[in-house]
Amino acid sequence: MNLLLNKWVKNFSNLNSSINSLPDFFVYGKLVGSIGLVLEATGLSLPVGSVCSISNTIHSKTILAEGEIIGFKKNVTFIMLYKETEGLTPGSKIFLKNVFNNTQKKLPISFELLGRVLDGSGNPLDNKPKLNTKYSTSLMTEPINPLERYPIKKILDVGVRSINTLLTIGRGQRIGLFSSSGLGKSMLIGMIAKHAKADIVIVSLIGERGREIKEFINKILGKNYLSRSVVIASPSDTSPLLRIQGAVYATRIAEYFRDKNKHVLLIMDSLTRYAMAYREVALSIGELPTTKGYPSSTYSKISTLIEKAGNNKMKNGSITAFYTLLTEIEESSDPIADLVKSILDGHIILSQKYAESGCYPAIDIERSISRVMPDLVDEETYRLSCYFKQIVAAYYKNKDLINIGAYVKGNDHILDMSIKLWPKIESFLRQNIHVNENYNDSLKLLRNILK
Repeated sequence: MNLLLNKWVKNFSNLNSSINSLPDFFVYGKLVGSIGLVLEATGLSLPVGSVCSISNTIHSKTILAEGEIIGFKKNVTFIMLYKETEGLTPGSKIFLKNVFNNTQKKLPISFELLGRVLDGSGNPLDNKPKLNTKYSTSLMTEPINPLERYPIKKILDVGVRSINTLLTIGRGQRIGLFSSSGLGKSMLIGMIAKHAKADIVIVSLIGERGREIKEFINKILGKNYLSRSVVIASPSDTSPLLRIQGAVYATRIAEYFRDKNKHVLLIMDSLTRYAMAYREVALSIGELPTTKGYPSSTYSKISTLIEKAGNNKMKNGSITAFYTLLTEIEESSDPIADLVKSILDGHIILSQKYAESGCYPAIDIERSISRVMPDLVDEETYRLSCYFKQIVAAYYKNKDLINIGAYVKGNDHILDMSIKLWPKIESFLRQNIHVNENYNDSLKLLRNILK
């Protein structure tokens, strides 16, 4: 009898606690329009970024859909759905997803993320347990005062011979990796993710094919390197909101580890698809398009995202970021590529001519540059790297003449040297994906070639 009474008292206490935690009233809106993934609602006074649920009634346990407020105009609120949904009807109720929390979006961020593969909302994709929500934090952070950032002073060994010696990267640097399809972009970022001397690696796969995500993790990155990594995947079949959130979430995780005095490598593949996702959202609520259909706000969004990377106020933590961009044949016609080149600390361009000759990684040494390299290496090393580029440029400029035997030796000292050294140069530029070439060995090999 006492056991029964105690159980009844406990249940009553839990029920009473639940009732007391209920709000005095529910704020909800009504669905008045639907175009694609964008809903129009009235009577909904919630901030932009709030996550909402759509149901037929207030107390219904059946949630028809979920979405996020992306804007408003006069009395109409615009909500973008996270996925295509059937069964929505005019007058459906729209309310804050969790009325007990504030509207600020929070996602799990902690050391528990290491070794995990998650989607843009922090949900597991690796069939492992869900993350502890008590470590959830806001995705919004205050920008660092540019005068308080620690300067880039230390070399980051990325394990790729040609980058280490000819395009030396520094801790806290932000690099663009420009490539069209089929030139080995995924292979190169996989090499960097595996071999770079970083404490933690954050890989953000935005808008990629679902098949490629699994292949990148299993074949390119490998399980041995996943333990120090966090993979955030928002494939192409997800809502543009989740693709945007995936990029922001990955950057926020990198900021968290940087503030814990870790040297972080952030790889985002690709920044182009992040821009495309934001274009979808902006155009859906009526923002006017500009060049290539991109609304003007896209450019400020990209700049804001990129500026979160880099060194912090202290010298103990850093975020070195690689952003991949999908380029067309005529790069000058791509406004996103032009913008990113102008605000990053350097760019690596993958070339069709290198790929066709079987040279992988297919880095176009002539057109690639690291803007901080002169401050990182000594004068002799910088002179050798420039001389190496000069030799490569001379060879490719006169390749047709050399192949048909029209060039006469002795007319050009640089070209004579390039012809003499070309087998060694080709061998230097090629590197197997599984081979890790550290900075010192790479520099020694460069000096032996040019001595």
